Amino acid sequence: MSEATMKPNPVDVHVGQRLRQRRVLVGLSQEKLARMVGITFQQVQKYERGANRIVASRLYELARVLDVPVSYFFDDLSAKAANDIANQNVGPHEATQDSAAHDVMAERETLELVRAYYSIDDEKVRRRAFDLLRSLSKSASGE
Repeated sequence: MSEATMKPNPVDVHVGQRLRQRRVLVGLSQEKLARMVGITFQQVQKYERGANRIVASRLYELARVLDVPVSYFFDDLSAKAANDIANQNVGPHEATQDSAAHDVMAERETLELVRAYYSIDDEKVRRRAFDLLRSLSKSASGE
């Protein structure tokens, strides 16, 4: 099988998604993260897509820069693996991508919202913002 037709390993895709999720959450661009670990931003893009596997030493460095334990990148992996098995009628790459497409926590908007929320220093203001969002969501759903 040629390299061009090979599909990314579901574990590499998961690790890449977790990398992207954390990078966006801490507010780093691909370029800035790449500079911090001494690689190109294109390499970060490939990691985040799962197209390139992250070697252990690089994963350790990324975890250090992003201030998470290495295990962070593997969190929820067993749930994803179970989902991939349940979707056996499609290839592992498609199943992983399909589950990621429906994971609201992997969306950029969600990550930016969480980052903005926690950047509010005043706890009372933060709580009022939370209450406002909750009431808006209830209004929109007709509750």
